[in-house]
Formats: sequence, structure tokens, C-alpha cells
Amino acid sequence: MKSHRLSLGFALVACAVAPFVAACQQGSPAAVTAFVDVAVIPMDSERILPGHTVLVRGDRIVEVGPTGSVEVPAGADRIDGSGKYLMPGLSEMHGHTPGGNASEEFREQVMFLYAANGVTTVRGMLGLPGDLDLKARTNTGEIWGPTLYLAGPSFNGGSVDSPEQAAERVWTQKREGWDHLKIHPGLTVPEYNALAAAAAQAGIRFGGHVPADVGIRHAILMGQETFDHLDGYMEDAGGLRGPMDQVKMDEVLDLTIAAQAWVVPTMVLWEVGVIGLGDPETLAAYPEMRYWPPQGVEGWKNRLSAIQASDGWDVESARVHASNRSRLLGMMNEVGVGILMGTDSPQMFSVPGFSLHREIAAMAEAGMSPYEILVSGTRNVGDYFQRYDSFGTVAAGRRADLILTNSNPLDDVANIADRAGVMVRGVWKSEAEIREGLVAIADSFGN
Repeated sequence: MKSHRLSLGFALVACAVAPFVAACQQGSPAAVTAFVDVAVIPMDSERILPGHTVLVRGDRIVEVGPTGSVEVPAGADRIDGSGKYLMPGLSEMHGHTPGGNASEEFREQVMFLYAANGVTTVRGMLGLPGDLDLKARTNTGEIWGPTLYLAGPSFNGGSVDSPEQAAERVWTQKREGWDHLKIHPGLTVPEYNALAAAAAQAGIRFGGHVPADVGIRHAILMGQETFDHLDGYMEDAGGLRGPMDQVKMDEVLDLTIAAQAWVVPTMVLWEVGVIGLGDPETLAAYPEMRYWPPQGVEGWKNRLSAIQASDGWDVESARVHASNRSRLLGMMNEVGVGILMGTDSPQMFSVPGFSLHREIAAMAEAGMSPYEILVSGTRNVGDYFQRYDSFGTVAAGRRADLILTNSNPLDDVANIADRAGVMVRGVWKSEAEIREGLVAIADSFGN
């Protein structure tokens, strides 16, 4: 995959004027921040660089080196990294944005929730009215939040009724400025093929679900770049209620690797929101639910209760399904399938940003090491988006998306939550500032 870096063409001068908004003056001298004497986890390999200084100017990392060799300019904002660890920001590769009728305040709050948890990049997977404006405000620094790469409205059995219309929608979304196309169930094979051919001509990527008529194997061969939720793999090789067919699984994983396609597992959301495991009251009592509107949490409880009360649902079958998905993710990791971190938040007890920490635990349960998990949310995402920008590792020239932690996430991946602060496109917020913003969000919901 060739790199086609795009210059952002602006400099950020960042100072917090509200919990969720950053002051941004284009054309002013770029602000300089120095993380001094910090242990850097560059994520170019499994290593730590102790006693380093990382210099950030505007939205770019400009120098990384041993502390004695890096000159910190006068007037730079110095952040003491002694005893701390600096790593690239994480990514939510199947996220959603509050479009439609959501208030501007709520949109800013959701962006803050992502960034507060170290999520500095979000691949939005369902375009809604207002999303392109939100992208413009966030990606230029008006809102403190992750860099957004957004899909348009989805291609599905209800939105597409012919191959010609599928191709036309591809070109329409390309003209409108969406970054990629979202596939939902319901497309026929001719419609899917027309979409894939038009996407190749338009130079726009597509990913998401695998329509039942299409199947995972045909979707791989037609150039679908990401397969989200693992459902296409489970349907091909079984595993929904019993053992997976190992021969079929080996075949489709070989196809995936040969095509250099990616998977976005969304383990926790699928286990709760589709398979139906979990106690609604226990899930609703998670600490992060205070940062979500109570009526939304109540709706999630009702939906899970309805799944568990439906005909044909039983807990043992649900557990087999969930166990097979975990085994499948472990197999994918072992054989070298490209994995991208994602949770499908916000929905079904997955609060933006916070859901990533629960997903990380599920990835660890599937057998992935701390480093492998971090790769899926940092360097792999940078590789996926390299035609747009350069990020995902700590190195000169990379976008300044960083997490400063108090403990080593390579020892225990849960240490990602032990934050000292987060930098998004060169804009730094300490953990104290992040906590202030989270309290304001909880208060706004009466929690």
C-alpha cells in the first residue's frame, strides 16, 4: 500500500477554553510541547525507549531522542515524563457519531468521551446528517476530539434496489466527501458487485458487514477491505451453535491474508447486543454509564431483555457462540490476519472511549498479548490510513496523537487506563482536565 500523505495545512495553537472545545488560531506560530525524560513506547516494534524527550510542534511530532540530545525551545510547554510512558493514541475503527437531531453540546460531549479515553482516531461507520460538519469542526481542532474518517449512509437491502443505483450511490458519496462506504446486510450479489466495481473506479474503500447472499469468500475477492464483527466468518465456517469447521476456517483465513483485508472484531458489543449475554441490571451499573443519558441506558436494558425473552434464545447456545468467536479471534491473531481495534460504540452498554477498555480485555481473553492488542489500535490503523496521514507510531513527522500513562501498558494492557493525560493533534489535556470534563458531562445528564 503506497503512502499518500496529505498536508493538513494549518497550525494549532491549543489552550482549553471549555472542557470540550480547543482554541485554534490558524496562521499563528505553532505551539511547542515537550514530553521530557519519558519512557517512549514507539510501537514500531515491541520495545521501550527510556529517558527520551518527544518534541511536538503544532499537530506534529518533530523530534524523538534521548533527553540529553533534544533541545527544548524556550517557552515550550514542558511535561515531566519521569516514571511515565508515552505511546501513540488509540483508534476506534468501528465507531459512530451523534448525527441527526443530536444537539451541538451532545456531539461535543461524545467527541470528548472518545478523546478522554485516549481514542484519537475514529472510523465512523454510518453517515448521518450533520456528520460532515462535525468532522470539519473536530478535525480542524475547533472541538477537542479524535480525527474522524467517516462512512456515508449505508448500502443495504432498503437503500439499494438495483445494481445501477448501487453504483450511482458510490459516486454520490464520493462527491459528497465521505471517506469510505458502509456495507449492511440485504444486498444482492449483482448489487454488491456493482458497488465494488464503482468503488474501485472511484478510489473509495468499503467495509462493514457481509450480506448473506454475497458471503465472506466472494466479498474478499471483490475487494472489501474490512470485515466487521466476524459474522461473515462465523456464517461460513459454522460456530453459531456448535463447532466450527476447521478446514473451512483455514481456507477463508488464507483468503483474508492473501487479500490483505482487515477484521474489526467488536467482541463485547456482539456478545451483548447480538448474542444476548449479560445481566441488564449489572451492565447498566457499569461506572461509565454515568456519562451517557439515562434514557439511552434504559433503552439498552430493554433491548437486551427483549433479546433474552425472544423465542429460540437460550443461554447455553449463546455461550457456545461467544466462545467460538473468542476462539476465532485467537486463530486470526495466530495466523497473522490484520486486526483493527473497534467496539461499535455507542450502543448496547458501549460508551464511547470507555468501551475500548472493555474490548481490550476481551482481546486479551482471546489470547492476544498486550503488544498485539496495542498494535491493533495504533500501528495497524496508521497502516490502514496511510494514504490520508501519518500516525500510529511515535516518530518524527507523525501526527501528535499521544497517551501518557503512569504505568507500563506492555506489562498489563489495562494500564492504558492509568492515564496522566492525552494529546490529540498536538492539543494536550492533563488527567485533571479530563476528569473535569467528565464530571461536567455526568452533571449534564443528572448522573
